[in-house]
Amino acid sequence: MSLTREQVADFQTYGYVIAEDVFTDADLAPVIAELEREIDRRARALHAEGKIASLHEDEPFERRYALLHRQCPDIGRRFDIMFLLGSAMFDFLRNDKLLDVVESLLGRELSCNPIQHIRAKMPWTGDDEQPAGYENVPWHQDAAVTSKDSEASEILTFWMPLVDATAETGCMEVMPEVFKLGYLEHQAEGGTTIVPKLLPGVKPVTAECRKGGIVIMNKYTPHRGTTNRSNIVRWSLDLRYHKTGAPSGRSHQPSFVVRSRANPDSVLKDDEAWRKMWREALDRPAQPIHRV
Repeated sequence: MSLTREQVADFQTYGYVIAEDVFTDADLAPVIAELEREIDRRARALHAEGKIASLHEDEPFERRYALLHRQCPDIGRRFDIMFLLGSAMFDFLRNDKLLDVVESLLGRELSCNPIQHIRAKMPWTGDDEQPAGYENVPWHQDAAVTSKDSEASEILTFWMPLVDATAETGCMEVMPEVFKLGYLEHQAEGGTTIVPKLLPGVKPVTAECRKGGIVIMNKYTPHRGTTNRSNIVRWSLDLRYHKTGAPSGRSHQPSFVVRSRANPDSVLKDDEAWRKMWREALDRPAQPIHRV
């Protein structure tokens, strides 16, 4: 499903667009099942170590992880795409429905950017706002986690909830049209956030998005997470794509071609090769990933 002309125009005007109903439940089911298997594997290992008392085996995907995490936060250690390297996730990174949307904005020569994450925002019962350490990111631009050599690159964010992302479950807020100002200086204090005095006085939009939809953002669009006041985990995928040949903003991490009309043979189809690239990258000395 490609974006409509109206959606493309909205993206170009406001710096973001929400595309609903791109995926069916069946499209997302393999990724969710893969995550469920990993959660179960970790839970059983921690249970054997005496760190988890109850496995909560009868709880659904939306609930189980939170109940396990409450018993032992270690279950979430290195729970991200580049560490899990699952086959279903690799397949989804190359999903045709997703790439049709990406192509609507970036053209026919597409690479998967190495900035890619699984987000599990836990339910929060405190009276205050959910802290940044609970996947509740403060106001920032995604350009803040790319190198300066990629300033001219179009690196677009495709954020996909695996459950309905609503005001209650902790969806994002975005600032429309602010991307036109370009990069705003960020600070490390508070969790890589725009310097407060530089934050524009623009009324944010609540970017609710149902499961199956995508929130698409320009790399200069300020956005933040909001508190998850529900009783479920707000699961989401945070993926990025760029034009093949352009700097990725993370040259020390692997990008790979996912679609090419000019050179179809360049498309990576081997998930083991993808794993090898990531493992080699992670074995190298760590490099800074934030501009601050």
